[in-house]
Amino acid sequence: MRRQPLLALLHRYRDAHPDEETCANAFIAFVERHSDCFERTLLCGHVTGSAWVMNQTGTHTLMTHHRKLDRWLQLGGHADGDPDVQAVALREVREESGLTNVQCMEWAIFDLDIHTIPERKGVPEHQHYDVRYQMQATAEEPLIVSPESKALAWVPLDEVPEKVDDSSVRRMLRKWQTV
Repeated sequence: MRRQPLLALLHRYRDAHPDEETCANAFIAFVERHSDCFERTLLCGHVTGSAWVMNQTGTHTLMTHHRKLDRWLQLGGHADGDPDVQAVALREVREESGLTNVQCMEWAIFDLDIHTIPERKGVPEHQHYDVRYQMQATAEEPLIVSPESKALAWVPLDEVPEKVDDSSVRRMLRKWQTV
């Protein structure tokens, strides 16, 4: 079954983060209920992959000013049928930033988030079940802004709370600072 590797990771995440059990359980139930959970054609919601990308010294995180949502966020996107959500997150980081020297820091899920995407151009409001991984990249490599972004920036960690008005990004910052 294509969903089993993700379900195993979600169960491990829930066990490791009992304070996030409600979110993890909702994630697990969604993935178990929808065999097409990796497809954006599932209009109630779908699994996405994103990354908390750090520079090599761990002092800056790579953020995108998302064009459609008009907010600073982590990089990531749709699985488009790929059940390997970590590979999805890595692909999205490379596509959205132009970076080539990016690597996953560990196999385990770093964070989970379920958030609402507003209706746009005939696509109804729906949920993104976002699986997030820790990644590292070389900050010296030039950034290439994709059509999905207004801007990209290596943001110093102490400036993230000022720049980003998103509770899930702030949660990832807190997690990173306690690793």
